[in-house]
Amino acid sequence: MTHLLRSTKALSWKRRCSNGRAVVGEYTEPDIYLIEDDIVIVSSLNIYSLMNNLENLGYSSWLDDKLDPKQAMHEIARVVSVHKESYLISKGGEEVFAELSGNLMYSADSTLDLPTTGDWVYADFFDDDSHAIIYGLMPRRTLLKRKSVGKKVDFQLVAANVDVAFIVQSLNENFNLRRLERYLVMVNAAGIRPVILLSKCDLVSELEMNTLKAEALSIAPDVEVLALSSVSQQNISVLLGALKAGETYCLLGSSGVGKTTLLNCILGDGVFKTGSVSKIESKGRHTTTARQLVQLENGAIILDTPGMRELGAISVDEGLNDTFSDIIEMTHQCRFSNCSHTNEKGCAVLSAIEADELLGARYQSYLKMKKESDFNEMSYLEKKAKDKNFGKMIKSVMKNKQR
Repeated sequence: MTHLLRSTKALSWKRRCSNGRAVVGEYTEPDIYLIEDDIVIVSSLNIYSLMNNLENLGYSSWLDDKLDPKQAMHEIARVVSVHKESYLISKGGEEVFAELSGNLMYSADSTLDLPTTGDWVYADFFDDDSHAIIYGLMPRRTLLKRKSVGKKVDFQLVAANVDVAFIVQSLNENFNLRRLERYLVMVNAAGIRPVILLSKCDLVSELEMNTLKAEALSIAPDVEVLALSSVSQQNISVLLGALKAGETYCLLGSSGVGKTTLLNCILGDGVFKTGSVSKIESKGRHTTTARQLVQLENGAIILDTPGMRELGAISVDEGLNDTFSDIIEMTHQCRFSNCSHTNEKGCAVLSAIEADELLGARYQSYLKMKKESDFNEMSYLEKKAKDKNFGKMIKSVMKNKQR
């Protein structure tokens, strides 16, 4: 039996071919696919070329089982950057400006339902791939997010489908263990592997560099820490050697720590604009204003992010447990299961602080982030419930008007 179908979407056919069917030929008339018995005849789109292009952008077998049959009529692309309500996406060739379909835009309950840099999306391309429309999101393997800046309690998406996060702190007045803990919580909450990069090591002595490196390891003993310099090129080759083709990396850190300079050093040119740092406060200027994926010559994909001056915690319980695993382990050793770790006898946490086995500042940092995260999560859920009830009321009013 022969089925004649019209589609420009070769990817879904590649999946159907995987269970024994063979691709046998290429035809010039676009959009025509024939299935005869167990043989698929594919038209002008070359499936394997298409898959190679997507794999170059980081597409992996993890996504194979996540394909939505309802979206089979669309192509798959990756979000390269986001500019307010417009997107730059790619399916392995040129980058194309895209916008959301009306259904995707208005059915989104929160920012979590909208695309962010690094997302895989279902999209249609038009006019020789000059523009596109995004119809849906593929499941995310990882999602890096924080609380939105200011008093508004909502999620702000940073990046999706990141494999490794490079947390950058410079070895000058910017170095701050409490800030580093916040970044570690955010990265661990996303399920992303953290690596700490201590930049500008040319500005300090070797003794000071080793001291600060030891301090970083004291709060993250299982995390790789690398001191480097974009000026002297120290350890840049080590970093380059660790970047793997097809994996996605992101650079996180405050303004002025040298993220963009480091990215230019990795790329080998001055593609991205850099800025100076105030000598008085060691505060940098925002030279990166948007998140954008960049592919390196070796096939690795890297994302630079704007400097973050606020790292609000929201729904980061797993990140807290991973980052402060030493404290969590101590709480299990307390004499009483309901110990509040404030003044009880037999409290393992208080005993560790008294014995200088746990820094009081680290414990206070943990308490502050946990309270902050719980409060923001509760506020977010309450707001979401109010919005849902308000929506139901509007629907009820409109329904009564139509009677």
